[in-house]
Amino acid sequence: MSDEKEIDYSLANPETLTKYKTAAQISEKVLAAVAKQCVPGAKIVEICQNGDKLMEEEVAKVYRGKKVVKGFSHPTTVSPSSFVTPYTPMASDAAEAATEIQAGEPIKIQLGAQIDGFGSIVCDTVLAQTEDKASEPVTGRDADLMLATYYANELLLRLLLPPGLLAQGSDEEKAKAAAQKPPTQTKITQMLEKVCQSYECNLVESTTSWLFGHNEIEGTKKIVLAPSEGSKGEGVPEVGEVWGVEMGVSLGSGKVKTLDHRATLHRRTTQTYGLKRPTSRKVLSEVVKKFGTFPFSLRQLEDEREAKSGVVECVRGNVFRQYEVVGDKEGAPVARLLTTLAITKNGITKLGAPPVPDLSKYQTDKKIEDEEILKLLEQPLARNTGKKNKKKKKKTAKKADGEEDDDEEDDE
Repeated sequence: MSDEKEIDYSLANPETLTKYKTAAQISEKVLAAVAKQCVPGAKIVEICQNGDKLMEEEVAKVYRGKKVVKGFSHPTTVSPSSFVTPYTPMASDAAEAATEIQAGEPIKIQLGAQIDGFGSIVCDTVLAQTEDKASEPVTGRDADLMLATYYANELLLRLLLPPGLLAQGSDEEKAKAAAQKPPTQTKITQMLEKVCQSYECNLVESTTSWLFGHNEIEGTKKIVLAPSEGSKGEGVPEVGEVWGVEMGVSLGSGKVKTLDHRATLHRRTTQTYGLKRPTSRKVLSEVVKKFGTFPFSLRQLEDEREAKSGVVECVRGNVFRQYEVVGDKEGAPVARLLTTLAITKNGITKLGAPPVPDLSKYQTDKKIEDEEILKLLEQPLARNTGKKNKKKKKKTAKKADGEEDDDEEDDE
């Protein structure tokens, strides 16, 4: 036990960042492959199954022969147009298994890998289009939704930078910048709403970003945007932390409701409870072995029917947390993004992130006109450390992407 306590799981240990980055690279690779499958007529359950299979294959390629626990930090989920939360139907539910992707709808793909308990989760929104239409420009409300989501997400990332972290100038000027208070979560919501309203969209109610940790994707701090009654965030991001940062935008009011779909996404809690049913104990044992404390889909368990039965007592005894299926209250289309990032002394490093969209593809007559917001969006996410061995292609990357090189693992 004493050895266990001596392991440094913080970003001060370069191995921690390496494991996060390895998980992130796998997550991004699988995300790209799954996105290609999100075309009209494709069955959602099959895409989820394919994504999980690919994730298992990719995870198996790294840290071979080492005593490192690795696997999923989040199953492959594919959420249709108005769905807000990750959706992962089961093959044994005939009606849901038949659900197909419809042409033009915004599809939210969320998934993640973990290496040694360090998880990277990513989410992207793609518009389902046939191959012949994929290169055509996106116009109208679809363009509004995608642009509002992209810019609101970029602004949120910049608002999470600790004050003064990237300050220039004299020591006095840097100290003054560092002494500024970070924006309150109310202020963050107000600024993001301005971005959304520029495109006649709204933030999705209670969109939540969490502090990540070792074997943990819902840590002690959280940021809640457009909170519903009774919900609020706690704490501010600091140097040395890893966060899962989420953005949700709706073409409707952004208010949400629980949908009439079976909850298939669960996560083991730290609670203990004397399970009475053999099927419940069997399900718990399988989950502990395969997923630890990370989210899983009932679809991923050995016997789906047994899983549906055994999970009931696990949820009732608070051994599992059940994630309800939530959607837009008015059935309006919703877009979501999720980025796993590290905050280092050099700024924000996107560990796992959705790909940067080709903004020229989205055509609308709406735009952001607020000067304060436009100024913030121009700011970099990280300090340009100007390392000599930077690869050429890295040089061409926009500073606004805020991505640092892989050789910057010991920023701490």
